[in-house]
Amino acid sequence: MGLSGKTLQTAQLLLVVLPAFVLFGYNQSGVGGLLSLRDWNNNFPEINTTDFKGAEKSNHSTKQGAVVATFTIGALFGALSCSWIGDILGRRKVIFGAAVLTLIGEILQCTSFHLAQFVVGRFILGWGVGALSATVPVWQSECSSSANRGKHVVLDGCFISLGYLLEAWINLGFFEQDNLPLQWRIPLAIPTVISLIPLLTVFLIPESPRWLVNKGRIEEARESLCAFKGLSLHDPEVSAEISGIELALEETGRSAAKISDIFTNGKDKLFYRFSLCIFLQFLQQMCGSNLISTYSTIIFQQGLGMNSETSRILSGGALTWKFFSCFVAFFTIDRFGRRKLFMFSGVGMASCMLALAVASSFPKENRSAQITSAFFVFLFNFFIPIGFLGANFLYCTEVAPTRLRVPMAGISTANHWLWNFVVNMVTPVAIDTIGWRYYLVFLIISAIIPPIVFLFYPETMGRSLEELEMMFTEGKSITAIVRTSRKPLMGGLMPDDLSEKGKVVDEEYIKQG
Repeated sequence: MGLSGKTLQTAQLLLVVLPAFVLFGYNQSGVGGLLSLRDWNNNFPEINTTDFKGAEKSNHSTKQGAVVATFTIGALFGALSCSWIGDILGRRKVIFGAAVLTLIGEILQCTSFHLAQFVVGRFILGWGVGALSATVPVWQSECSSSANRGKHVVLDGCFISLGYLLEAWINLGFFEQDNLPLQWRIPLAIPTVISLIPLLTVFLIPESPRWLVNKGRIEEARESLCAFKGLSLHDPEVSAEISGIELALEETGRSAAKISDIFTNGKDKLFYRFSLCIFLQFLQQMCGSNLISTYSTIIFQQGLGMNSETSRILSGGALTWKFFSCFVAFFTIDRFGRRKLFMFSGVGMASCMLALAVASSFPKENRSAQITSAFFVFLFNFFIPIGFLGANFLYCTEVAPTRLRVPMAGISTANHWLWNFVVNMVTPVAIDTIGWRYYLVFLIISAIIPPIVFLFYPETMGRSLEELEMMFTEGKSITAIVRTSRKPLMGGLMPDDLSEKGKVVDEEYIKQG
């Protein structure tokens, strides 16, 4: 493209990252607001819960949950597949292939007249979104500097939330018009346009310099790094960073060569780091994030007894508020750090779930309880994006070692989609059967976030990916690593001879012309 520096980073953000994560949010929540539409239920009577009662309604609720969750099963396999193909194909080729899959899935969905076609389309779409969710944050992290890596990657959460709010208002807009088939077919067709953007532009952005170094393509890595930093090919800073990447690969080369090594600890603390990623992605789903985003219309309509139009308006308002709340993390992630945001978010979400459970326990006819419940849905949407809508993807890419960054991110993201599937499967039945008690599960899980993060999660703010690698390998124990990470940065953690090595490499590069 001929772009470099901040201009290139902005192009990467707008042309690839933004559409990828808008697709994530839009398609994940894209069906929740359609489930009570008349033409939808006429086309898919097997999952119609509006016109049935008793055992038959319960049976349809289970099927409905399974159909909605087909997307997350596809996403699970899509994220998991990146563990094997991500480092073989590179970041850009995986993103291109994933965008193609999302386009195919969206076309199958919006043209469906039978449930089987819809399910197949939803699975393929999920596979593409899962691959994007595992690969794009890694690509961003590997192309960003330590000073702004947090802001760059946490924007993923803003874009996911943008997808949620677009879906909510588009669904409401088409709900208000009279052509019944178009009420759901057009909202499902709109993301096909979004899928075309990364498909057409991803190869205009340079490949990850860290992946290129890992493949021994040093000169291409130097060119890529120069482009992202806006520096000349022989700048000492570029040489020093390339040397740091090579050193980190040399240090971890023997112990991190196979995916199976993730499940061993050893000097590199791989299993500890993997556990941090797995548990963080579990928390992201089981704190109630997907419950509120995907089923907000159902919560307002069935759980709180509001009418169909009011439910959709409130759902759109809640998701719009969530989008604006995302920018709290954008402005604080590189100032206060990852740990403080995780803990603050956990306390806030637990408080909201407690209040939501209490307010929802009153009869649906109680207007004051309805208003209170709606208020805490909105307040929950303030707390969730601060720590658990983009920062979780960021953190997993930061603690993973260079050679296993994609496999570790892929498996942990697959775990994210696994629990997403559980929530999608259980929620329709839970709201219909146990009602307000369902929120107690999310209350308990949100409440354990602050102590778990305080004890076991090291701070990653302000350090390069290679410095974080050394922090883990040189730490004597988990408590020592956490304690070290909380200390102010004093010139970094890189070896003293690294800058000198960079100068030598740079001199050799100049001699070679």
